[in-house]
Amino acid sequence: MERLTRIWRYYLLRFKRLRGNPHTLALGTAIGVFIGLTPTMPFHTVLILALCLLTGGSFLAGVIISWIVCNPLTYIPIYYFCVKVGNTFTPYDLNWGRMSHIIDLLISHHDSFAESYHIILQIGTEALAVMIVGGIILATPFAILSYYLSLYFFRKIALKRQQKRILE
Repeated sequence: MERLTRIWRYYLLRFKRLRGNPHTLALGTAIGVFIGLTPTMPFHTVLILALCLLTGGSFLAGVIISWIVCNPLTYIPIYYFCVKVGNTFTPYDLNWGRMSHIIDLLISHHDSFAESYHIILQIGTEALAVMIVGGIILATPFAILSYYLSLYFFRKIALKRQQKRILE
């Protein structure tokens, strides 16, 4: 547990020491929170880079906060809530009972590759739709909130740095 605390403090300190325009850093933070809360695990860095290039946000702030938001302790709850929210806002119902039924169908239709492929493709498309829609809806308010909180945070740090330079 002590090691996790040290890692948490390390990334928080790196985040705090970021330099730059508070708006740029806050925008990168919001992008990092948004991507970190979406079920796009293997593509987080690439998506953060693309969105930061499009919006002018800080890539480094986005990556650091994404590591804090989405890590081995949080990605299971994130995916769970993405499914719950996605089931609410899509016409699909992704649950273990349904997945078990699909597996039974696949086992019973093992002689027809085309039918098995169609079943897998259908559940894959539905699962992707549920996860992505749920992730976007879940992540949006947290990203907006993180923008304003981090903007305040970085403005306060910039003010302290400016006062420190004046006193020196």
